[in-house]
Amino acid sequence: MFPNSSILGCPPHPLERQQYNFLINLPVNISPALFHQQFQRTAGLVSGNLPSIPTVSPPPFAYRNGSPVHASATPTSFRGRKRLKEQNIPYEVKRQRFHSPHHESPSANQAVPLPDDQRHSCPGSIPSPLFQANYISDLMQYVPPLREASFPDPVESAVPLAKDKLSQQILELFQACQQQISDLNKKELCRTQLQRDIQQIFPNSRLVLVGSSLNGFGTRSSDGDLCLVVKQEPMNQKTEARYILSLLQRHFCRKLSNYIERPQLIRAKVPIVKFRDKVSCVEFDLNVNNVVGIRNTFLLRTYAYIESRVRPLVLVVKKWASFRGINDASRGTLSSYSLVLMVLHYLQTLPEPILPSLQKNYPESFDPTMQLHLVHQAPCTIPPYLSKNESTLGDLLLGFLKYYATEFDWSSQMISVREAKAIPRPDGIEWRNKFICVEEPFDRTNTARAVHEKQKFDIILDEFRKSWQRLRDRRDLNCILPLRATVQKR
Repeated sequence: MFPNSSILGCPPHPLERQQYNFLINLPVNISPALFHQQFQRTAGLVSGNLPSIPTVSPPPFAYRNGSPVHASATPTSFRGRKRLKEQNIPYEVKRQRFHSPHHESPSANQAVPLPDDQRHSCPGSIPSPLFQANYISDLMQYVPPLREASFPDPVESAVPLAKDKLSQQILELFQACQQQISDLNKKELCRTQLQRDIQQIFPNSRLVLVGSSLNGFGTRSSDGDLCLVVKQEPMNQKTEARYILSLLQRHFCRKLSNYIERPQLIRAKVPIVKFRDKVSCVEFDLNVNNVVGIRNTFLLRTYAYIESRVRPLVLVVKKWASFRGINDASRGTLSSYSLVLMVLHYLQTLPEPILPSLQKNYPESFDPTMQLHLVHQAPCTIPPYLSKNESTLGDLLLGFLKYYATEFDWSSQMISVREAKAIPRPDGIEWRNKFICVEEPFDRTNTARAVHEKQKFDIILDEFRKSWQRLRDRRDLNCILPLRATVQKR
């Protein structure tokens, strides 16, 4: 359940439960080397620098009606883009169309409805990926064969020991509420369909799943966060990004209403279009070129998998904050992202730290100026962190609540995961007269800027105090978070 091996970014699911992920539809539990290769090719499409196509090594299976079937080795053109010229494809690729051991008849690519969902494509648009027998991305069949050193197959890693009732409750909550393969697949299906429709307006764009869907901290009820990358250069979020989003909102209303509903433009510091996918019933937030979200997705993903206690602790904190009404940035409280950073910061500042500062220890892997097509490398190269701290999950949850209820100096300090410590607040306008300061690890803005009312800050602080006191006295998670109702709601 908790990866604690050198294969970072490989959540430990048995091979028969491989899950498909990100903008590349690769199983999450592939070897880091293959993950690295596929992301590099996908990122090349975003930058327009797609390298020459090497010999094809198609994935062994795609899924049709819930059962594994052999995927066709036939190279496909990029949908919605100019077809690759025949003479530009190496001979080995052409030959494999007819001589691949995985070759199928054309009928393998015909529409095959899945039982759980019925997605309807727009008139005149590309058919929905839900009806594609080969559930893989446009780039998938151009993945070169793995030529690097082999890696051991991922296996189930040991979960943290639960020697007490409270720790066992946290583990059971985590196991019941963590994001499942089916949840991620639903988001990926919508992302794939939406990308094809958006490329009718912005042909060279790429739509990327980011945030909790991919960083390891997702739950079954997590929304989907999407970043539309339209260019490599920085974009003015108040003007250019807002204009692009207004075009997309109108396009969603007029052309995509058969599977998108309630598209709403939110004019925040980072503007988004909120919408709901009718098929999966998942709520999505879509931004344009807020590429820091791609960077911090991989940073948080690395933190999530280098220590087995991180993910269950983050999940229980998010569920607790949501139940207590302090996990909604739109209502002036804490965003889920801020809560995750607060947990990571706490684990970094213990007398015997459970987490390091990845940005200080591996500056070359988390360089904020690194090109986007390289940011995926970090989870493949960072080893697990071996902490001497043997605190149980119950002790850590209690310590987290106590730290922010009684120890952290909210008036003069800033939470910094980048520095792995509390640091003095800067004097800039971003931080002056703010109630809570949580530093974004890459662009160093305040992720908790939504908490701008003294009343909301007092409510947040009061919830930390009351929950810490109750949990300290009773050592039962139900006293601060009703487990049965939380699991049912998920």
